[in-house]
Amino acid sequence: MGVHPPQRNLVLVGFMGAGKTTVGRLLAARLGWPVVDTDELIEARAGKRIAEIFAAEGEAAFRDLESAVAAELAGLRRTVITTGGGIVERPENRAALRAAGEVVYLRARPETLYGRVRGSRHRPLLQVADPEARIRELLARRAPLYEEADRIVDTDGLSLEAVVERILDP
Repeated sequence: MGVHPPQRNLVLVGFMGAGKTTVGRLLAARLGWPVVDTDELIEARAGKRIAEIFAAEGEAAFRDLESAVAAELAGLRRTVITTGGGIVERPENRAALRAAGEVVYLRARPETLYGRVRGSRHRPLLQVADPEARIRELLARRAPLYEEADRIVDTDGLSLEAVVERILDP
């Protein structure tokens, strides 16, 4: 398959465990582009890990930092941008992502997502009695927002390389 380098930034959205960070790194390597991860930018700006932000300041404070970072993305060029799973919840963030580049939703079934994130201590929203039910609840709310993306790539049953190929050669 031929690689058709995109003309705009690529912005990866999707639920936690969808593969955004890993696929983003592979895409960036293939394209020779830098990769920018919004969660890493938030951590650098706050001087602490996301779990610490949630614990000390709450989700609303984290979302405010996330919105500030999202607003700055349009200034990037020829960049793969990976995002946190909840970035789509605020309308201004979705508008900022669209302004920043081509938005690609990495979609996976809830059971696939749960299998990928099960046991992770770095997922503050899943530190609950029934994380699988929490995934289904959050995904039900976020799926219509993710589906506003320019493109949707179903990742269930695909290798990371196959996901990269689908993004580069739609």
